[in-house]
Amino acid sequence: MVAKRIIPCLDVKEGRTVKGINFVGLQDVGDAVELGRMYAEQGADELVYLDISATHEGRNTFTSLVERIARNINIPFTVGGGISTIDDAARLLDAGADKISINSAAVRNPALIDEIAAKYGSQFVVLAVDAKQIDGVWRITTHGGRRLTEKELFSWAREGQERGAGELLFTSMDHDGTRNGYPCDTFAALADTLSIPIIASGGAGSVGDIAEVLSVGKADAALAASIFHYGEITVEELKKELRKQNIKVRL
Repeated sequence: MVAKRIIPCLDVKEGRTVKGINFVGLQDVGDAVELGRMYAEQGADELVYLDISATHEGRNTFTSLVERIARNINIPFTVGGGISTIDDAARLLDAGADKISINSAAVRNPALIDEIAAKYGSQFVVLAVDAKQIDGVWRITTHGGRRLTEKELFSWAREGQERGAGELLFTSMDHDGTRNGYPCDTFAALADTLSIPIIASGGAGSVGDIAEVLSVGKADAALAASIFHYGEITVEELKKELRKQNIKVRL
């Protein structure tokens, strides 16, 4: 059995790690490289850095940051946020990122998945999907959950896989921020539908929530931010607790 992965997520604004609620009331929580290095030392399997700076200057700053991360951190890391063209992806991959995450731009232009996968390989492409349930149907949203689309979760996930995405990062907008756990039935159904790894995001409030989505939900990895940033648990402590519940993780 392949070991399950634990992936801290760091939101970055102008080169610094920030935390907030829906990008409001952002507080600086430290240097993005140093925080990432700490998580790596604690045993994180990978890291995800999301650029929430919208300006051109912010993108340049983020590219410089990616170069620093690549020089200083020895575990794989994914970058996302505002990647809308193959040139955006190329800039970040060439700066040293191991993978890129695309979301709204892929919904707008699905061929972007094909382009990046064809140039760099599927293993470099993570399709991030935000969805909410409307009348029992999981509908895809874009722009941080603010815009509802006609796309449906399972058909879009299958299309993304067919176009060349190497992983799916799924966030339930209904569960995100609630800290009440994940929609494990939906994750399990996705796992039965797809052949690519699935990363669970949004809803983690406890070790039990993460354990459930990795076992019952059949997710391959769990992404988390607040429980690590607020010091509620370290990556190492989380992994030891997961081991006690017979979930295979690397220590």
